[in-house]
Amino acid sequence: MNTGLIIFFSLLGGIVLWGILLYNQLVVLKNNAAKAWSNTDVLLKQRNAELPKLVAVCKEHMQYEQATLQKVMEARSRIANAMQSGNMGALGAAENELRIGLGNLFAVAEAYPELKASDSFQHLRERITGLEDSIADRREFYNDSAAINNTRIEQFPDVIIARAFSFKPFRLMSFHSEETSDVDVAAHFTS
Repeated sequence: MNTGLIIFFSLLGGIVLWGILLYNQLVVLKNNAAKAWSNTDVLLKQRNAELPKLVAVCKEHMQYEQATLQKVMEARSRIANAMQSGNMGALGAAENELRIGLGNLFAVAEAYPELKASDSFQHLRERITGLEDSIADRREFYNDSAAINNTRIEQFPDVIIARAFSFKPFRLMSFHSEETSDVDVAAHFTS
């Protein structure tokens, strides 16, 4: 066989092997980002399932705080809609509203000794607070996974494979400035 053909087929085989390796790496990154979102989604759904229980327990004790309870449920609804549509911007805004609403709810609950003493309320408060911490961790992991994926599909030579096989970027979960700033706890106790 001709030496030129051997070199040509060796180079061609090397390029094909290189393309396969790049493709497989991009698939792993895409699936890691999707898995990170799925893990976040599970926690968001768990928290959304707990919120009506919390509101029901609070309604038993908080006769004059219906507006606070309503804001929590409206934010929950906006989160569910944003999750279903995949709108990360709306999800970030709704998450911020819920965070503020829960802060207000827990602060107002301090004025109701019977509610504070309720085992159901304490259990739900601890459960939701734990879920909030887990959601924050998962959001950070999702954003890291999405950023790695997005960087790789824009870098040369990965961009060649990414475009050829229609790899899409993941949208990062955005955080509003209110969500990343310190919470004014004193404001929850005034009025």
